[in-house]
Amino acid sequence: MDDPTTLVSTDWLEAHLRDPDLRVLDASWYLPAMARDARAEYDARHIPGARFFDLDEISDSRSELPHMAPPIEKFMSRLRAMGVGDGHQVVIYDGAGIFSAPRVWWTFRLMGKTDVAVLDGGLPKWLAEGRPTEDLPPLIRDRHMTVQKQNQLVKDVTQVAAASKLGDHEIIDARAPGRFRGEEPEPRPGLRAGHIPGAKNVPIGTLMTAAGTLKPAAELKAIFEAAGVDLSKPAITSCGSGVTAAVLSLALQVIGHRDHSLYDGSWAEWGMYDDLKVAKG
Repeated sequence: MDDPTTLVSTDWLEAHLRDPDLRVLDASWYLPAMARDARAEYDARHIPGARFFDLDEISDSRSELPHMAPPIEKFMSRLRAMGVGDGHQVVIYDGAGIFSAPRVWWTFRLMGKTDVAVLDGGLPKWLAEGRPTEDLPPLIRDRHMTVQKQNQLVKDVTQVAAASKLGDHEIIDARAPGRFRGEEPEPRPGLRAGHIPGAKNVPIGTLMTAAGTLKPAAELKAIFEAAGVDLSKPAITSCGSGVTAAVLSLALQVIGHRDHSLYDGSWAEWGMYDDLKVAKG
């Protein structure tokens, strides 16, 4: 089911590709171990009309933590310069399938923008189906943008620590099981291994079909419940640095769970401070 506020299919996007108020964003971003250059890949080939959203650049440069949510003014100015503004339907994709695009979807929602969806299966599915691409930059026309930040969608370390202690939220961690259990080292140097006490582990790979699309809502719900997540509670999503946590946020939205927020600092922050408790196993 296509929903222009959460997830749309490749069929839906190609049918709407020439809509005057559609804006497509390539939000590809990769971990260093992936050895891929998102910008170079965009320049070589992208969905027609797509703009490149630089997840690291459109972030809070004042923070020592990676790609934290950008200040309102920076988000507005960067998106206006990309020709994205009020009244646009935005569709976001990435080159890994469903990996970094949900983080940009969440950022738009944080800024009060709800006419925004992730492309299910991303660029790999689009290419596999033989759909059109181009290597030309889009024609940009400045568009006014107004923003109303939704502070309830983001949590800081103090709020997450309180939630961990009180148990009044479900903290859901998207990292691989070995990292969650503290059996494998963190890719970022200097971070402790383990997870936030009380957190539940839902690795993002478990949410995907073999074709790289998000599983149906009923299956997603069953996966959260099998991991011990109480869906009657508000949820806080987390991961290594706040990117793949948004895949969990998207999945929660798809199953109709509306009371969820994202821990922006995620393990890059929690694993850094010795005075914060860490659980293993």
